[in-house]
Amino acid sequence: MTTAAPGIAPPPRIALYEAEFAADPHAAYARMRAEHGPFVPIDLAPGVPATLVIGYDQARRILNDELRFPADPRAWEQAIPDTCPVRPMMEWRPNALRSTGPVHSRYRAANTAALDAVDQHQLHALVEQVAADTIAEFRPSGRADLLSQFAWPIAFRVLSALLGCPDDIGRRIADGMAKIFDGVNAAVGNQILAQAVSDLVALRRQRPGHDITSRLVAHSARLDDAEMAHQLVTLYGAGIEPLTNLITNAILKLLTDEEFSANVHAGGASVREALDTVLYRDPPLANYCITYPPQPVNVDGIVLPAHQPVVISMTACNNDPALGETGGSGDRAHLSWSTGPHACPARSHAYLIAETAVTHLLDALPEMDLACPPDDLTWRPGPFHRALTYLPVLFPAPITA
Repeated sequence: MTTAAPGIAPPPRIALYEAEFAADPHAAYARMRAEHGPFVPIDLAPGVPATLVIGYDQARRILNDELRFPADPRAWEQAIPDTCPVRPMMEWRPNALRSTGPVHSRYRAANTAALDAVDQHQLHALVEQVAADTIAEFRPSGRADLLSQFAWPIAFRVLSALLGCPDDIGRRIADGMAKIFDGVNAAVGNQILAQAVSDLVALRRQRPGHDITSRLVAHSARLDDAEMAHQLVTLYGAGIEPLTNLITNAILKLLTDEEFSANVHAGGASVREALDTVLYRDPPLANYCITYPPQPVNVDGIVLPAHQPVVISMTACNNDPALGETGGSGDRAHLSWSTGPHACPARSHAYLIAETAVTHLLDALPEMDLACPPDDLTWRPGPFHRALTYLPVLFPAPITA
């Protein structure tokens, strides 16, 4: 992270990929802050050093400084083997997330136009229908894992519908994306994902429809097949795993936090408030918004080295004690959707999907309870996400004649 004085060993790096970090990240962030301040030396995977930014003001400055902190990782990845488990989440792709300047503007314009054309009323109706169908599949049993049987199917089915993606292609995309997020068999996941999105592009070039993929194909940016594939990789990456985790984490909050749980069973829970709390406290994409400074950069007296990833901890920044009791409210908005030129262009869609899904679930299963003590729940290791391994619940099964 910083340049150590001659004869002085650099500080040890903190491993973000271990289960210990996933089990209690807030305690880890508190230790980081006490020991290192706003810039923390970390490893994203064994032998992959980076700097984690946990100061809110520092993060906002970095995210709005595209000149000194561009998102292009090509110089960095020259020294990173293809087998590196986090490389697929970080490597260069011809898309808005990993580009800068006019190229970024071209990609972002195409994505924004395709997303903005989604009808919010139709999206709400789509989520309602998918949620109803999903609940009907597990309701007779009186129990469910809401991660694998509710949140994930909703994210998958809704996004596939929005992108005009048939189920067979969508399942391959979801499989590849899950491997990439977990950092297990990530290279294989990258190959599965690449082939699947290429098949989707070919399908929509031949048979365009009223969907995001077809609008990207028809956009004046004239994206070629490779560019199209990588736009879809970005949309799926932002649309399946983080959305699944947002829905799941919000349900957990509603079931276990005393501020919400009493109202859940009275039917008066504020789903929007629970979502906002999760986005501030435990956003589903906890550490990301990666930049790669092309030269050493001095920020508040700390020198960040060239061509080494600078990772924003949205979770730690949102909970920065320097913000005071107001947290990220008012002008100091939370960073869970990022900010600056790379801010999420689909935040309203994601929020609507999550709110509609969770509200429908609570209306359908008002007597639902967690099926295990909260302390028995476990979190998936990984440097980027905040993701449960499962969320088991119990509820009265319908009475049959």
